[in-house]
Amino acid sequence: MPLPNRFLSSMICRINGDMILFDCGEGTQVSLRMLGWGFKQIDVICFTHFHGDHISGLPGLLLTMANADRTEPLTLIGPQGLAFVVNSLCVIARDLPFPVEFLERDAKTPHEFRRGETVILRSLPVQHRMPCFAYSVELLRRGKFDAERARDIPLKLWSRLQNTSDARIEHEGRVYTSDMVLGPPRKGLKLVFCTDTRPTADLPDFARDADLFICEGLYGDDDLREKAAKRKHMVFSEAAELAKKADAKELWLTHFSPSLPDPHNYLDRATKIFPAAKIGKDRKCKTLKFED
Repeated sequence: MPLPNRFLSSMICRINGDMILFDCGEGTQVSLRMLGWGFKQIDVICFTHFHGDHISGLPGLLLTMANADRTEPLTLIGPQGLAFVVNSLCVIARDLPFPVEFLERDAKTPHEFRRGETVILRSLPVQHRMPCFAYSVELLRRGKFDAERARDIPLKLWSRLQNTSDARIEHEGRVYTSDMVLGPPRKGLKLVFCTDTRPTADLPDFARDADLFICEGLYGDDDLREKAAKRKHMVFSEAAELAKKADAKELWLTHFSPSLPDPHNYLDRATKIFPAAKIGKDRKCKTLKFED
């Protein structure tokens, strides 16, 4: 349930001008307007599951996109039943001026979605009261250009070979490939978004080495762990344990119960387990950068 100073679940990731939205709870487009990021560059929306607090903002967002004269296709990803749920919600948003593509996935199996050459979206089934996914976004990084290795290759081919990791060029009877001029792949970036679930055995590996792990914490008080378990949610300390096992760099707690108006009062339940835990809030942002 939204509070006067807190909207419902949503997270947006901007990569080189393109944007991927995760969930679209009530108030999502209001926060987007406050950020000033616009709407036309959203080309993928991923849904964790179909409870109202994660999808009820979608019809309004689609109408806003339509009013912005969007014509580019929009891809929606989520558990099976996605098209039925979205079409039912969008009775009030018919005749959109852009095509919508549905990618429905079995919520019992991990899946991978590639966005171009360098972005990988992954989903992991988690444990909620209905089929639900956690998601990760990985930004791969090509190896460094090695001019010494490339010195016997025609100079005019260098740019094409170094800008695509799997380039293969035939030139004057010879074949040149990217691995002839690039070093080994460098460490990329990883973002994980996990909400509405109990801790599961495979979540730590899924979030392994995440630069940012965004995870639900319905309640802060450990005394409410049993109540959280019955509702298929977590308390702060359980999310912190996951972040610790995953060797994540940073944890943002989110998806708080309306009965928890000030989550900061319970942050120490998480930081004593995982010191890099922080309280999430509306429009909290972070720029993830390559190590070097």
